[in-house]
Amino acid sequence: MFDAITVQTAAENASVWTLIFTILLAFVLSTLLAYVYQKTFRGLSYSRNYVQSIVLISIIAAVVIQSVGDSMSRGIGIMAAMSIIRFRTNFKDPRDTLFMFASLAEGISCGAYAFPVAITGTVGFALATILLYYSPLGPNSYFDGMLRFNLPTTNNEDKKQLETLLDKYCRAFALVTLREIAQGQRLDYAYHIKLRKKMSYDNFMVELKTIKELQGLSLMMQEATVDL
Repeated sequence: MFDAITVQTAAENASVWTLIFTILLAFVLSTLLAYVYQKTFRGLSYSRNYVQSIVLISIIAAVVIQSVGDSMSRGIGIMAAMSIIRFRTNFKDPRDTLFMFASLAEGISCGAYAFPVAITGTVGFALATILLYYSPLGPNSYFDGMLRFNLPTTNNEDKKQLETLLDKYCRAFALVTLREIAQGQRLDYAYHIKLRKKMSYDNFMVELKTIKELQGLSLMMQEATVDL
């Protein structure tokens, strides 16, 4: 499979074409990981910068491993240089961490010229992710929009009308945040919602606007917020 290119195991003896092939392979495999991440993502929004990082970090890992080669002193020097950089990115979702580690592992394998390991590992990880996505272990129900509005603190009739509309139009909804505004005179609500089948968001918004004291109404759909 890899007879078309001569691959040296030592970085000092690697040809330019070998280095180019290594970087290109790291790019292609990490792009596959990024694509799988996008297609299996279930949430209101994902970061475009994070998706790009999945692709780029594998290239960095491949270049670093190629630079180190079999040299112990180079490895120690690179570790010292990397320790100066402080990484402050916090991953709220363990799944994001796994994809970043998968891209790193793929880049390291490419940099070490373990191309069969890189390809097999990446394809295996991608297939496992897709399998879990469609299996019972995947999320069966997820929210596809966020509804925000505010109501007077003491108006119980409007709250009952709101609850009636939520039950009528939404298959699922969950209160995300609730905070006081206007010096405690009003309450600001944020709901994750999933509409029932054959229900229209336009009709939902029209009926919500019939609530007299409801203000600050906004609906952010998943399709409109996928890129951050």
